[in-house]
Amino acid sequence: MSNFLSIAEVAEHFDVSKRTIRYYEEIGLIEPPRENNRRAFSSADMTRLSLIFRGKKYGFQLDEIKDMILLFDQDPSGVKQLERTIGYGKKKMMEVDARIRELENLKAEMNEWLTKFEEEIAKRRGESS
Repeated sequence: MSNFLSIAEVAEHFDVSKRTIRYYEEIGLIEPPRENNRRAFSSADMTRLSLIFRGKKYGFQLDEIKDMILLFDQDPSGVKQLERTIGYGKKKMMEVDARIRELENLKAEMNEWLTKFEEEIAKRRGESS
């Protein structure tokens, strides 16, 4: 078992709770073997977890992440996985672009209000602008 990590070591490595790791196992994202009734995480499990956490970082839903990961098991060439990942990625980029536009509009609106408030303060103080 020296080549394998315990759930505590895995949780510490990814800075998450053991419950998070167990949950990913429950929903079928990972399937670590058990040795002496304890999970034994391999380098392949660590790679999968890295992909899961990267997907979460980029805002993918767990079902999307699961879909992308499980495709590799069905097609070891990785072509289907890459095609699906590209599709999800393009959709996510459109969402990010829309959110950026929303935030830019919000920023512009806030700047307009701040300018109005500063002008109002100057007017009330009798300052000229």
